[in-house]
Amino acid sequence: MKKIDARGKQCPEPVMMTKAAISEDTEDVEVIVDNDIASQNVTRLLGKLGFSHETSKKDTDIYVNGHKDISFSAVAVNSGTQSPLQMRNRAVFISRSVMGGNDEELGEVLIKAFLGTLAQMQTPPARIALMNEGIKLALEGTSTCEYLKELENKGVEVLVCGTCSNHFGLTEKVGVGIISNMFDITEGLLEKDSVISI
Repeated sequence: MKKIDARGKQCPEPVMMTKAAISEDTEDVEVIVDNDIASQNVTRLLGKLGFSHETSKKDTDIYVNGHKDISFSAVAVNSGTQSPLQMRNRAVFISRSVMGGNDEELGEVLIKAFLGTLAQMQTPPARIALMNEGIKLALEGTSTCEYLKELENKGVEVLVCGTCSNHFGLTEKVGVGIISNMFDITEGLLEKDSVISI
């Protein structure tokens, strides 16, 4: 049985840890989390991967035990997913240093989780463009910069708006990507079939 201790991990880490730990020959898995949302996310993943599952609680810990259903078809896992080619034909445009509404603290957590999740994907998008306050995600010493470096190592082109970094006086602190311009960023986004804007 594979055991995964995901206590204290923020979304989406419990799911990513579980996915990374499960191989084709895995039949039984136990995931320990410490909150209901993580438990629900893990059980959903196990269901998609063809595992029956049951959940139990001990003090503040939640144990999710999964067992591989041998009748499960791998086709079910792949239905509705994008092919590697389709994923590579996408770009992400980020114009803020946070994600979502007016809660800055939550927005910071969400954008870190988003980039961290992208960095762990086998087939990330082909290009990420950072503009306006989004360029702050590329600053040396930040966790978001490290995620962007991981993506760059996977072949993702990271474009950082030079006008924006100059405006904020941060050009020298940019630690990842190519300092770019509006023409290159616009052209780079338009040549992709779809763009996710944040």
